[in-house]
Amino acid sequence: MIHITYRIETPGDVEALARKIASDQSTGTFVAVPGETEELKRRAAARVVAIRHLPPADRASLPDEAGDATRFNRADAEIAYPLEAVGTDLSALMTIAIGGVYAIKGMTGIRVVDMKLPPEFAAAHPGPQFGVAGSRRLTGVEGRPIIGTIVKPALGLLPDETAALVGDLLSSGVDFIKDDEKLMSPAYSPLSARIAAIMPKIRDHEQKTGKKVMYAFGISHTDPDEMMRNHDLVVAAGGNAAVVNINSIGMGGVAFLRKRSNLVLHAHRNGWDILTRHGGLGMEFSVWQQFWRLLGVDQFQINGIRVKYWEPDDSFVKSFKAVSTPLFSREDCPLPVVCSGQWGGQAPETFVRTGRTTDLLYLCGGGVVSHPGGAGAGVRAVRQAWEAAVAGIPLSDYAKEHPELAQSIEKFADGKGA
Repeated sequence: MIHITYRIETPGDVEALARKIASDQSTGTFVAVPGETEELKRRAAARVVAIRHLPPADRASLPDEAGDATRFNRADAEIAYPLEAVGTDLSALMTIAIGGVYAIKGMTGIRVVDMKLPPEFAAAHPGPQFGVAGSRRLTGVEGRPIIGTIVKPALGLLPDETAALVGDLLSSGVDFIKDDEKLMSPAYSPLSARIAAIMPKIRDHEQKTGKKVMYAFGISHTDPDEMMRNHDLVVAAGGNAAVVNINSIGMGGVAFLRKRSNLVLHAHRNGWDILTRHGGLGMEFSVWQQFWRLLGVDQFQINGIRVKYWEPDDSFVKSFKAVSTPLFSREDCPLPVVCSGQWGGQAPETFVRTGRTTDLLYLCGGGVVSHPGGAGAGVRAVRQAWEAAVAGIPLSDYAKEHPELAQSIEKFADGKGA
């Protein structure tokens, strides 16, 4: 059985709405039909298996649906869908168990808050090709976070200007660099030209030091065939990673790419906020991320502590736990990517609140390239901050012997620099 939990909000009867979801999203419709026999329902009908009541709300999540009501009943309703009726196709799962629910009348709020899938889904989908272990192997980083940065400005740099910045970053000891998710293949910086400018620097650095820095190129495209051509350009040049805007290319695009990919797939979740920002609507990240993990992303951006966007710290911590918790085995966990307005200052709290783990990619954009000493010093400052965090040394104390960290604190500690 597939178990989905919906947080229902209504001025009416929660139990009645839960039964309506189970009926409408499986065998039923707005009126009894002759073919909906008891035998058919036993095979294919969804069933309410639990109702967990929550305190009522005094404000509707969808005010236009509230009418004159001033009290809105709330409960988590767990509904079980027979695997026989849904199958293991993820588009069917999204359509049946999630997509149509939001159209049902009588609710002032509906949010998908949990999803538990049977093991048949593990056998039906590839999951990550590289994940945590592969990302560590390809970057050569063990025992600490993988330290990464983003090419900034996000848009506007010509290929040779991008390559010059990459050269500075390589000399700093950075482990990972990526195109910003907004950069794909614009006329002023086509992907082929960026690859031609950047990859010789990556290869030269590897020959000199033995360390191959992972560079993730933006290959997303509406046309799966064109996206695969982008993928092949990166592979032919010796690259090993790609940025994939998962909401933009969709589940079909990710599935198409994963089946053919030789690259680490770095998932950017732009658009997730549309689905989740209102607490009474949409779905939890813990549900949504399962689709992309089954499809096979290797690294998953999930924001971080004290981000530049709307997301609260507690939400980030829940997201980190979600992607780090096996669905069926440890191998299906992608590498968590901590990002969004990060610099070394968030390292101590990140370390503590994520369970004192270093199995993560710590990704800083402006927090590295805007460092007063340059991008290279920015990378060293982040490394120093993580050394202090893991050792339990206050950053201010560690900065006394580490000038790059001291400069970083001076610039970014007020929360405005990154």
